Amino acid sequence: MEGVRQGGGPPAGGPGSGSGSASGSFPSLFPPGLHGIYGECRRLYPDQPNPLQVTAILKYWLGGPDPLDYVSMYRNLGNPALNVPEHWHYVSFGLSDLYGDNRVHEFTGTDGPSGFGFELTFRLKRETGESAPPTWPAELMQGLARYVFQSENTFCSGDHVSWHSPLDNSESRIQHMLLTEDPQMQPVQTPFGVVTFLQIVGVCTEELHAAQQWNGQGILELLRTVPVAGGPWLITDMRRGETIFEIDPHLQQERVDKGIETDGSNLSGVSAKCAWDDLSRPPEDDEDSRSICIGTQPRRLSGKDTEQIRETLRRGLEINSKPVLPPINAQRQNGLNHDRAPSRKDSLESESSAAIIPHELIRTRQLESVHLKFNQESGALIPLCLRGRLLHGRHFTYKSITGDTAITFVSTGVEGAFATEEHPYAAHGPWLQKGIWGGRVE
Repeated sequence: MEGVRQGGGPPAGGPGSGSGSASGSFPSLFPPGLHGIYGECRRLYPDQPNPLQVTAILKYWLGGPDPLDYVSMYRNLGNPALNVPEHWHYVSFGLSDLYGDNRVHEFTGTDGPSGFGFELTFRLKRETGESAPPTWPAELMQGLARYVFQSENTFCSGDHVSWHSPLDNSESRIQHMLLTEDPQMQPVQTPFGVVTFLQIVGVCTEELHAAQQWNGQGILELLRTVPVAGGPWLITDMRRGETIFEIDPHLQQERVDKGIETDGSNLSGVSAKCAWDDLSRPPEDDEDSRSICIGTQPRRLSGKDTEQIRETLRRGLEINSKPVLPPINAQRQNGLNHDRAPSRKDSLESESSAAIIPHELIRTRQLESVHLKFNQESGALIPLCLRGRLLHGRHFTYKSITGDTAITFVSTGVEGAFATEEHPYAAHGPWLQKGIWGGRVE
C-alpha cells in the first residue's frame, strides 16, 4: 500500500530523524544514505526541495511488500537546445542502503556498492496540461525492486526487461524496458558505499527483440538518435505509436542486422521455463538421470555440488564477450558478486537442493540423445542463440526459473566446456551442455 505526499525525505519523526532545525541539523534529520541521494536530487532540482513522493506506508523492513521506501517525482523542463522535451523525472530510494544499520542491507564498507549499488530513475514525457506526475511509474519501479530483492539479480546498463504488458496498463505499444545510465544524475558516495543511477527506458516489442539479438547498448544509441523515441535523454513517451524501425526502416538492415553479423549478441543467458530429458537410457532403468531434471520428485543435489554448479552457472550467465565457461571449482565465492555481502542469497539457488545424493549421480556424463523442452518465449530465442552467440564462438545458457536445471549451448572456442565434438551432449547433475560445431546442429 502506497501513499503520495509532499516532501523530500522521510516524514518527521521517522527512522533516522532527530531534533534541531532543518538548516542546522540537516544530516541528522535524514538517514545518511538517503541524505546522499537526496543531495544529488537537490543539485539537479534546487527549486524543488519538497517534491511529491510516493511512499511505502508499511516499510519493507517492517514487513511491508514494497522494497522502495520512497519514489520522488520531479518536474524537468528538458533542454530545448538539445530537443529534449519537458518531462517527469522519478528517482527511487531503497535499492541502496539508506540506513546503514542492517535493517535492509548488510553494511559491507564504504568502498564497495551501497546495498545493491544502484537506484532506479525514469523519465516520462509530460503531457500537455498535466499538472501533476502520474504515479504508475512508482509501482513499476517497485515491481523491478521486488524482482531484485527476491532474485538477488542486479541490473546494469544495457540490460533488458521483458514485461509483456503496457507499462501504464493502457493500450500502449511500450511494453518492455531497457536500462541505461541516467544522463544527469552522477554516482554518489555515501557513508555506506557508492550509489549509481540506472534509468528505465520504455521500448516496443520489436526494439526489445533487437536488443536481445544484438545488444542493449546498440539499441539505446539508436533510440537516442530518434527524438520521438527517446532522444538524447531517452525520455519514454507512452503515446509513441511507431517503433524506431517503422520511423526509419534503414535502421534494421543497416545498423541492427549488420551489428548482429559483425558483433553477435552480448546476451549470454536468460532465465526461462526449460527442461531436458536424457533419452540415452531405457525408462525402466531406476538410475535414469532424467529424474534429476524433470518429474514431480526430482533427485536432490548435495549442498557442495549445488554450490559448484551454481557458481559456474552464475559466472557463465554474466553478460560479457568472453567465450569462457569456468571449470567447476569447490572454492566458491560468497554472494552473487565478489563485492556483495556473504549473507545474500544466490539467485541460482534452489530451495530443494539440501538433501545428499550419491556423488556418482552428479559426475560429468556423456549422453547419446536428449529431449529439450522450452516454453514459446524461450524457444523463440534459439535463432538468437545460434546466430548471435554460437556463430561467434560464444555460449548461451537457459537457466530454469523453477529449479537448478540449466541448458548451455557451446561452440568451438568456449573454454571450460565439458561437451566436446566427440560427445556433443554432456551433463553434470541438472546442467546440460549441447555442443554445436561448424554450424551443425546434431
